[in-house]
Amino acid sequence: MFPRLDQAGIVAILDALSPHQNEPWLVDDVLYVELVSEDDGSLYRDWEPEAIEQLTATVGHRPAWAVSIDVSGRVDGTEQILRLALTLLDAGGVAMDDYSDHAWTAHDIRTDARYEGLSFFDFRGFHDAQDQRT
Repeated sequence: MFPRLDQAGIVAILDALSPHQNEPWLVDDVLYVELVSEDDGSLYRDWEPEAIEQLTATVGHRPAWAVSIDVSGRVDGTEQILRLALTLLDAGGVAMDDYSDHAWTAHDIRTDARYEGLSFFDFRGFHDAQDQRT
């Protein structure tokens, strides 16, 4: 996630959502959340160039930090990730997921917008499309 809020504002939100565990934060008992930075090399490490280009074009610059969210493998996590994404992007910004190179706005997520047949965090649709190709 690349929220428009500054890091202090995001930390305050995450601290409120996870008062007993932070850095990394555990949100809704299934989302592992941390701040990542281009400075320490963790932000764009596994990104495809097209995804970085899409993000930069949408945001207007290459962000230097982001909120990284991992979903526990023991649960679906869709409901929790959507709720957190809308919370973090309430003041603007975009989210990127592992299933497309699209930069998703809060409006996109809220309205279940589609990009190349997928919605935000559409791991089911992504895997179904992969299965149909094989």
